[in-house]
Amino acid sequence: MQILNRKANFEYYFDDKYIAGIVLRGTEIKSIRNGKVSFADSFCYFHHGELYVKHLHIAVYDFGTHANHDPLRERKLLLNRRELRKLESKIKEKGYSIIPLKFLFSEKGIAKLEIGLGKGKKLYDKRETIKEREAKRHLKGQ
Repeated sequence: MQILNRKANFEYYFDDKYIAGIVLRGTEIKSIRNGKVSFADSFCYFHHGELYVKHLHIAVYDFGTHANHDPLRERKLLLNRRELRKLESKIKEKGYSIIPLKFLFSEKGIAKLEIGLGKGKKLYDKRETIKEREAKRHLKGQ
């Protein structure tokens, strides 16, 4: 099962993609397995050499108790030190952002977050993306 951030490919060009572990608490994994995740306005940032994801909304678990999680809390991402250094140096360049792309599960059932290092598209680039998508759709219809 995968939960996709569909808007990301429309908004950004991606140079590199990484699969990162994510630190979760309590009932968050149950909400992810139910597909209750929203990527709207989410992004990643560095704080003291560690990578965090912000504004990733994981809905409150319906059958949770008083110990339910905060849906918008910042979550730490787990990557190799080499990958973190590479990402941090790229982020300092103008226009680059780290965007969450999708949630996926490993063979062991562990939740992973795919992140992408990308540059934002301009309006005319978005129009080209729409034209390409419509052209593909038209070819499939014939």
